[in-house]
Amino acid sequence: MTRLVTRFHNGRMEDANTKPGLEREMKRLERRLDELVGVVAQLKEENRALRQRQDSLSADRAILMQKNEQVRARVEAMIGRLKAMESGA
Repeated sequence: MTRLVTRFHNGRMEDANTKPGLEREMKRLERRLDELVGVVAQLKEENRALRQRQDSLSADRAILMQKNEQVRARVEAMIGRLKAMESGA
């Protein structure tokens, strides 16, 4: 038993199994598929750029944490020297 598919198009019912209806549907699906392929490509590029940005920010963060630790060590050393000077005075 064949299944009859009808669509309402331009104010009239048409059989999607007819050649013109099938061709129209195939073209519509082809356009939609092309759109989806474009979206996938765009999302892949965006994802690549975001990963690159994340890597860059992670590297920047590591550098800042290292500098912060160096500054902390210098400040602690200065505090130690000040306390030593204070107790020696």
